[in-house]
Amino acid sequence: MSKVKTKYVCQNCGYSSVRWSGKCPDCDNWNTLVEEIQNTGGDKRKSSLQNVKISNGSYKLISEIDSVNESRTLTHISELDRVLGGGIVDSSVILIGGDPGIGKSTLMLQLAEKIEGKKILYVSGEESAAQIKLRSDRLNYDLGNFYILSETNLDNIQAVIEREVPDIVIVDSVQTIFRPEIESAPGTVSQLRESTALLMYLAKKNDFSVFIVGHITKDGMIAGPKVLEHMVDVVMQFEGERTHSFRILRGIKNRFGSTNEIGIFEMTDLGLKEVINPSEVFLSQRNYGASGCVISSSVEGTRPILIEVQALVTSSNYGIPQRTSMGFDYKKLNIIVAVLEKKLGIFLNKSDIFLNIAGGVKIEEPATDLAVAMSIYSSFRDIPVDSETVLLGEIGLSGEVRTISYAERRITEAAKLGFKKIIIPKGNLKNINAKKFKAEIIGVEKINDAIDKLF
Repeated sequence: MSKVKTKYVCQNCGYSSVRWSGKCPDCDNWNTLVEEIQNTGGDKRKSSLQNVKISNGSYKLISEIDSVNESRTLTHISELDRVLGGGIVDSSVILIGGDPGIGKSTLMLQLAEKIEGKKILYVSGEESAAQIKLRSDRLNYDLGNFYILSETNLDNIQAVIEREVPDIVIVDSVQTIFRPEIESAPGTVSQLRESTALLMYLAKKNDFSVFIVGHITKDGMIAGPKVLEHMVDVVMQFEGERTHSFRILRGIKNRFGSTNEIGIFEMTDLGLKEVINPSEVFLSQRNYGASGCVISSSVEGTRPILIEVQALVTSSNYGIPQRTSMGFDYKKLNIIVAVLEKKLGIFLNKSDIFLNIAGGVKIEEPATDLAVAMSIYSSFRDIPVDSETVLLGEIGLSGEVRTISYAERRITEAAKLGFKKIIIPKGNLKNINAKKFKAEIIGVEKINDAIDKLF
């Protein structure tokens, strides 16, 4: 008879311990150790290398292996196909994470509607079949060869998969399903790891693709052990603010394509609408001639997107001035403010500074530093920046404007939308043929040079 023992497993990193503690010693997160039952003893099987048999066809020289082009299924959602690298690869396992209510289930239903000639099984552990039917009716989706299974027991799910033999399986969500032989609650590290491993085995064995919808933690990471992301073929993150209509599908891992791609959607009453030209959308409501408003370009993946940087500098009514940033790194904002005070001689230590990237976009690259600095200076002096000017460049601690990546792509996007003046780092100017652009391209070395060109 087997002995039953317990262990405490961290739900964030997978660290296990024989006794509980409030703080995980591996990842330093609090209250993440959860008790799980572990079966030991009983049926112990000994293995030795002497009993291992290797067939002649189990290993080959790489030169002897024939190259095979992977077979892909188009979803007919161009933004999703872009992130996947050209469509769904057969037998692939795709993990999608995102905030609650961001639109993960809606995207899966939309995918099921667009794909033609494929048998799709939708496994729901959170909603009943009637609730999914109500949602599809509300969104006016015409779902043909689409089966719904409201089940959380993975053994029952496996039986249905092997009987129906679908082409695509959607599991929503992986935190709700469980394997009965594992005596842990659904959503724990053991259940997530073993459930995903079984889904991967079934996908490779029966030659169908799997979409796994996953929850995320308060830190924005996909819930569960990190090994979950290592196991699957593709990891995508569905991002966005619930107060804004725009959503970004970002590729984090892709064994069959590039991770330098994003898809942009807009949430509407009829589901997710693809945003083909995001620059025009983000700039459609900008205020011309207002101080503190500057246009810059951010590259998301390989796609340049023009954004509006807004700054408001006002007198502080408190002893410590406020520094508030929306869509831009707070620490980087403080560095830029310090550089402006040191190199331009303006005093911002008695002013509140509010910075916003319009449209709910989050900027994580340094190419918008110059636009942020000039928007703060423009609001502080209450002098507007020319509305037909785009600013690009990274700012160093000594006030220099450093070179940026994908400069020509950014300039092309700005010129396509009719901007007449583009200020870039002088180091990028030598690698660009300025004559092929209608816009005037100006190179600057210091933030003082940018001030002279703008004001």
